Amino acid sequence: MDKAKKTKLNKDLPEQNTRRRFLGQSALLGLAGAGVLAGCKEEPAVTKASAAASATGTAVSKAASAPVGHEVAPGQLDDYYFFSSGGHSGEARIIGYPSGRTLRRIPVFNIDPMVGWGITNESKAIIGTNPDGSLKYTTGDTHHIHGSYKDGTYDGRWLFVNDKLHSRLARIRMDTMECDKITQLPNVMGYHGTFPDKCDPVDPKINYTTRVFCGGEFHIPLPNDGHDLNDPSKWGALFTCIDAETMEVRWQVRIDGNCDLVATSYNGKYAATNSYNTENAADQAGMMSAERDACIFFDIARIEKLVKDGKFTHIGTSKVPVVDGRKAANQDPKTAITCYVPAGKNPHGVNASPDGKYFVTSDKLSPTATVIEIALVEKWFNGELKTERDAVVAQPEIGLGPLHTAFDGKGNAFTTLFLDSQIVKWNVDKAIAQYKGDKSVNPVLDKVDVHYQPGHGFASMGETKEADGKYFNSGNKFSKDRFLPVGPLHCETEQMIDISGDKMRIVSDHTAYPEPHDAIIMRRDIVKTRQIYNMDDFPNAVKPDNAGITRKGNKVSVRMMSVAPAYSIPEIRVKKGDEVTITLTNHDKVEDLTHGCGIPYHNINFIVNPQETKSVTFKADKPGVYWIYCTHFCHALHLEMRSRFIVEA
Repeated sequence: MDKAKKTKLNKDLPEQNTRRRFLGQSALLGLAGAGVLAGCKEEPAVTKASAAASATGTAVSKAASAPVGHEVAPGQLDDYYFFSSGGHSGEARIIGYPSGRTLRRIPVFNIDPMVGWGITNESKAIIGTNPDGSLKYTTGDTHHIHGSYKDGTYDGRWLFVNDKLHSRLARIRMDTMECDKITQLPNVMGYHGTFPDKCDPVDPKINYTTRVFCGGEFHIPLPNDGHDLNDPSKWGALFTCIDAETMEVRWQVRIDGNCDLVATSYNGKYAATNSYNTENAADQAGMMSAERDACIFFDIARIEKLVKDGKFTHIGTSKVPVVDGRKAANQDPKTAITCYVPAGKNPHGVNASPDGKYFVTSDKLSPTATVIEIALVEKWFNGELKTERDAVVAQPEIGLGPLHTAFDGKGNAFTTLFLDSQIVKWNVDKAIAQYKGDKSVNPVLDKVDVHYQPGHGFASMGETKEADGKYFNSGNKFSKDRFLPVGPLHCETEQMIDISGDKMRIVSDHTAYPEPHDAIIMRRDIVKTRQIYNMDDFPNAVKPDNAGITRKGNKVSVRMMSVAPAYSIPEIRVKKGDEVTITLTNHDKVEDLTHGCGIPYHNINFIVNPQETKSVTFKADKPGVYWIYCTHFCHALHLEMRSRFIVEA
């Protein structure tokens, strides 16, 4: 390329240096103005070289060029499944990794006319309805998604995802990748952090997930029924345990502070939540008054002993046992159910290391991460440690705005730095040595620029004992100048980073529809899905001996089968005002041969996969002729696959 063309192209490039400095400085000024940024160091301005590297998605380091071998050729399968939350879409998402190809969007707390989620009777029963049959909620806000465990690694059975908006936990079956249970948490608002246990806290023979822990973030009156509206001192937050099998709420613990994320120990004994606002304040100024916040550890066996012994209360009309985990009620370590380990101010994120030894909080308003040794937490619960703070074994300075930490299984941690717009790689053992006084040690091994301001970050198999240290994914919150402009709403950026070597290398960018939060990266051999359903799993399955149309008063039941390219009933006649239930079973046995069922002007649209059954109920209130048609391409005669739905006046 000649010099003139190069000059023109360079002029067209966005001013990354200026924009990065603006993003960083404005964020710093905002926090400094609120008086909440502790221990921050002024760093040199980004150089032209680093700005150019950022513009192309590469690291500042010399090893930043994208390596060969990370692309997935057409017809080839990805090495990993990337399971992501979908943010305020209310869904979960499946992406192939490392290709970044979107494989599926799983409706959970939202309505999806393609699969009929929120439309069919079966999905409505899972989501929850009002007495009139309408959905209780039609919106959601998914943040955190995690898989069930066996022997310290994923077992491919379930995914669990939260709804922060309406305080619900959903379970997704991984054999069909469909939601099968949703539970609402009582007396909780802003349910955020989620994590399954990895084995039973009481019976070591049960080495798989039996519980899911849920952190309540917002303080509210307890019960929130109109009392104590003007007395925040009586408000509180709860930490909740849900049975993984039944999806029923087992118990709740009242705590000091607001829960952010949740993590669990590999031995099953402890769950933990990083907690901000340990001041229990109702305004931002009050939330910033203490020097430190905490990581709260829960002794699960002790909690369940209290519940078993009847030493609990109830809140409002809820029958869920509630025990007191506030600090004032847990002064004696030998009987305490909670341990408040002081951490950096407003910690954002807590993660367990794959070796089972440490929990790490990212301290957000301090340029540090806090490393807590689980064996020392256990010593505190046994009365063998002087203070809770003595469980902290390291607090390395890693950069500005640390949010989330992941691990490579080789002793290294990777933390997102929101204000620095970087990922930092640091070594846990070196951080511990430095904390003990070895001034010759520098825990920080590498940093790489990302585009821009990363939130969640996660490593391949990084939340299991099989962390493989291959990939780290940076979920960035701002993507201005990164992709073709599509209006005021920008997509977000998922940047894939190769962490297999000494230096991190950004390999590729993937776009994400706003606003995903957390995700996990799971090896593909763990996931075992069905290709067709078993018809006998559906009690209402339509077969030749029970197909047809029946009427009881003004209620009409239409039991219909589909075999490409036809429905079994060519004409359905009802009267205006009838309540109609259509039950449809797909009798095809060919993989990927799905049929749809849409009824114009009746708000009905859903699919049935091979051997699957679904039903819908609606009122036929509009006289006329309506063509029921297949909405999912199935056959050369797909367009001709129809039935007449006639509503007589």
